[in-house]
Amino acid sequence: MYKSRPEARKTAAELRGLLSAEYPPGKRVVIFPSFTNLSDVLDIFAATPCVTVGAQNFYPAVEGAYTGEISLTMLREMGVSRVLAGHSERRHLLGEADELVARKTAFALKQGFSVMLCIGETLAEREAGDLVRALSRQTGAALADLPAACLARLSIAYEPVWAIGTGKVAGPAEVLEAHAEVRALVARIFGDAGRNVPILYGGSVKPDNAATLLKLDNVDGLLVGGASLNAESFLRIIRA
Repeated sequence: MYKSRPEARKTAAELRGLLSAEYPPGKRVVIFPSFTNLSDVLDIFAATPCVTVGAQNFYPAVEGAYTGEISLTMLREMGVSRVLAGHSERRHLLGEADELVARKTAFALKQGFSVMLCIGETLAEREAGDLVRALSRQTGAALADLPAACLARLSIAYEPVWAIGTGKVAGPAEVLEAHAEVRALVARIFGDAGRNVPILYGGSVKPDNAATLLKLDNVDGLLVGGASLNAESFLRIIRA
């Protein structure tokens, strides 16, 4: 929940200019701005094929009396085709349970959207040795009834809740353990097809730790928070 419309336009235009001058091949960038900034950011990146724009949230219904929510139909007519589901702040600040995250994930995929499903453990779960249980619960709930045909539009972001906005970053061993577990969980559900689902790391990602994180097994990308608010900072992460 950052940036007025002029601020969002300025940052997006700066990033577009930097990317047009220098863009590492083979990279994909997805930006999830706030709802009030979606149309402006979509317009700015309309001619930048390496960048797509997604929405931070939606409600799993075509329409209805869901005051304060937004539908996929509304997002689609704006030109949005990607959404987040299960972000740690939605789960832990706003109380979205595993069942709701699962409904949202399945609904968006059925509607033809690409979904970035976010999962991750709290500090209490980590300290209690419940990492595997927490990841299994969240991943299993969201993926259990999905058809394998939708996997091409699914990505998973592992974000340890205790590392979101705290400046703390999971160490290499912790990231490796979590990502290996997620990979194994997806493979158990979908077989070999599950080995192609991208798994991203999110949690206080910064320009100075991005390259180290990306060298780890099963880390296919990064979910960036505060460091994406500045175009030059974000570009340094993209370069990594």
